[in-house]
Amino acid sequence: MTRALLVAGTTSDAGKSIVTTGLCRAFARRGLKVAPFKSQNMSNNSMVCIGPDGAGAEIGRAQWIQAIAAGAEPEAAMNPVLLKPGSDRRSHVVVMGRPAGEVDARDFVDGRRRLARAAYDAFDDLTSRYEVVVAEGAGSPAEINLRESDYVNMGLARHADIPTVVVGDIDRGGVFAAMFGTVALLSPADQALVAGFVVNKFRGDVSLLAPGLRELSELTGRRVFGTLPWDPSLWLDSEDALELEGRRSGGGARKVAVIRFPRISNFTDVDALGLEPDLDVVFVSDPRALSDADLVVLPGTRATIADLDWMRTRGLDRAVLEHAASGRPVLGICGGCQMLGRAIADRDGVEGRPGTQVEGLGLLDLDTSFRGEKVLRVHRPAGYEIHHGRVVGSTSAGAVRGTMVHGSLEDDGIRALYLADALGVESKASFPEARERRLDRLAELVEEHLDVEALLDLATHGAPRGLPVLPPGADR
Repeated sequence: MTRALLVAGTTSDAGKSIVTTGLCRAFARRGLKVAPFKSQNMSNNSMVCIGPDGAGAEIGRAQWIQAIAAGAEPEAAMNPVLLKPGSDRRSHVVVMGRPAGEVDARDFVDGRRRLARAAYDAFDDLTSRYEVVVAEGAGSPAEINLRESDYVNMGLARHADIPTVVVGDIDRGGVFAAMFGTVALLSPADQALVAGFVVNKFRGDVSLLAPGLRELSELTGRRVFGTLPWDPSLWLDSEDALELEGRRSGGGARKVAVIRFPRISNFTDVDALGLEPDLDVVFVSDPRALSDADLVVLPGTRATIADLDWMRTRGLDRAVLEHAASGRPVLGICGGCQMLGRAIADRDGVEGRPGTQVEGLGLLDLDTSFRGEKVLRVHRPAGYEIHHGRVVGSTSAGAVRGTMVHGSLEDDGIRALYLADALGVESKASFPEARERRLDRLAELVEEHLDVEALLDLATHGAPRGLPVLPPGADR
């Protein structure tokens, strides 16, 4: 029998990733061999792990950190389908860690059907090798317009009879209606697998919530497995650029301004800088915000040429050039590094029309050429490469530096050297230790506020039989 649990949500960003990560660590603490899973992720914030053939494989960052929480080696099967938006209507597709073409909004439903088999095969493979698989859904299972081709939420649950819990974000309001409505919109067969709920991001006295939770259980015939409190220290490696709104560090004396590209990717590269007490890391899109910056960072982007054009239309290019001309440091990472060079050539049409060539900012003596084959490479002691652009030339010119390696600042030694050289700042934080503290803190909150034993029992024995079918789903 499959030993698995699906963590679904009433909405995007309801807390599915947080609950999944916490359960991975909590189950692993019980001596179980645990793996995370997400059939399909849509994110430009990805990681590179080592594939079964020894080459690099690309997965969503959330599944990577969930694997770390579970004490498992991250692998492509944990996120078999990754969609990387290239525009509002087209996404690049990664299947089992490798590029697999594109999908357009017009063929989104049919495209999902074609990808379902890869996702189900990966899930079945994980369940054959791990004692428990904690699967994370996407968006909401109540997106009934997509149900026919769904393989991430109830489609996955039905594939292997996986019991499901629905997470709701009470901080947004309307959580009781969202939870009830999520179940009620599902078909009877889907409803039969939804065993209960988890409330997330609660602030205040939980006893005030009790009457509503009791009534929700009475109305749905399903239990509430607990209520997680709001805790700002649970800032884990995020994958959604929506989380950049209002995101900043603690407010040190030295300002680090990170350009918020429209198609920003791998923005977690600066998370380690955000831990430094002497730095204040902010994401900006206004050139005036660079005037008082001590360090300007050009992060990764899924569309280097388009985002370079966006910089120019807003005057951010001139602000970066003025910053560099004053002798203050600039750091470009991957796409940001390419922008700092002399020219970018897209001969293979990776980002658009084949043969496109544009001028860079000219701060580094390097040139970039896009090629169809993607580079996926893991670095030691920290970092990874994930790019189509091949860079030739120097990545250093005075206070201007570039690198094609994501995540290198997570290494305490590398970060300490860079901060001392660029800003004269002494590093006072350890990123690996901080990540482990956050994961342990999350597990402690899950143990304290959720019925972990009941959730493990649910994963072991499946959803209870005879759960009520709620209308209007009951009428289908």
